[in-house]
Amino acid sequence: DKMKLSKRINAVAPSATLAASQKARDLKAQGIDVISLTVGESDFPTPEYIADAAIEAINNHTADHYTATNGIPELRQAIVDAHKRIDAVDYGINQVFVGSGAKHVLYTLFQVLIDPGDEVILPVPYWVSFSEHVTMADGKPVFVKGNPDELYKITVEDLEAVRTDKTVALLINSPSNPTGATYTREEKAAIGNWAVEHGITIIADEIYSQLVYNGTEPSSFASLSDEIREQTIIVNGVSKTYAMTGWRIGYALGNNKVIEAMTKHASQATGNPVGVSQYAAIAAYNDEKNETEEMRLSFEQRLNKAYDLLTAIPGFKLPKKPEGAFYLFPDVTEAAKMTGYDSVDDFGLALIEEAYVVSVVGSSFGLPECLRFSYAVSEEVFAEGMRRIKAFIEEKSN
Repeated sequence: DKMKLSKRINAVAPSATLAASQKARDLKAQGIDVISLTVGESDFPTPEYIADAAIEAINNHTADHYTATNGIPELRQAIVDAHKRIDAVDYGINQVFVGSGAKHVLYTLFQVLIDPGDEVILPVPYWVSFSEHVTMADGKPVFVKGNPDELYKITVEDLEAVRTDKTVALLINSPSNPTGATYTREEKAAIGNWAVEHGITIIADEIYSQLVYNGTEPSSFASLSDEIREQTIIVNGVSKTYAMTGWRIGYALGNNKVIEAMTKHASQATGNPVGVSQYAAIAAYNDEKNETEEMRLSFEQRLNKAYDLLTAIPGFKLPKKPEGAFYLFPDVTEAAKMTGYDSVDDFGLALIEEAYVVSVVGSSFGLPECLRFSYAVSEEVFAEGMRRIKAFIEEKSN
């Protein structure tokens, strides 16, 4: 085959989370009773009031045509109103860019912020696409690892140790994918003030911001101070809170110049987000019903049970219960050793091939000692997955 591919795409790693999900689907297609704990989405259906708004937009033909590149004004206003209601912060609709999911928003953001050689600090572990987005913009990811006992949360001291004169941005994901760690308001303020002092842009990925549990209070970087808000680009969307991953609506909120640049990029890249999805998102933000709180409470209950089941498995180490998102990210180095495997990647593969439980390897998130398990499944399914893993370890280690 003489078809040439660019160096740029050859340097990009495929998404490990999507690959793990595909592996689970392939096994199921072969008739194997596989348990997939890979999924990064709610198992709930999109609430009916949101689906009804989309159907109405289709029936009325209001979603038939191109929209504004950065999203229809009604949706941008709904996003502004939601942040006013939740975080008590004021934005204008010209400070909102709506894209085709938060992943697209992050990609676009790096394209307009980074020049070749610019450095972006990424706390480890990081969501699998963060480092690839930086690399695809010809930037340099700079990794910093926090304390495992605090679910790897980083401090100002950690950040200062890796800051250089080429550092242009810091990406903070709270609650975190994959750890579920949630930074407190005080921790965020310390990081925010550090960024302001050094002129570093904060990219605050808050896609799980409303999925926090057991008394944890949600907070946004935008709400900390005027100075921090001006230094911050918020990235969020409808996918997690409203069970709308397939609808592909995310947004960035912040500095007018950055938002205008993202709109210019998208005008040549995507045109506009899907019209009908934008009308559904308006309903999500403007007409919120009890379904979202019911889903959050269900995830809280699942977390509390899942954490106890997982930490009872021999060789699984997770010293602190996460406060948000819907993942558990234990260090399983000891379990791999107990069962005779040289690496956690090999151990994870064995769990797929012999126990029929699929997780996502931690090496994809920058921590090869760990595996990521999603508890966005029924309690019965998660419990059966843990039972299989425990039985597998006990058999192999005898």
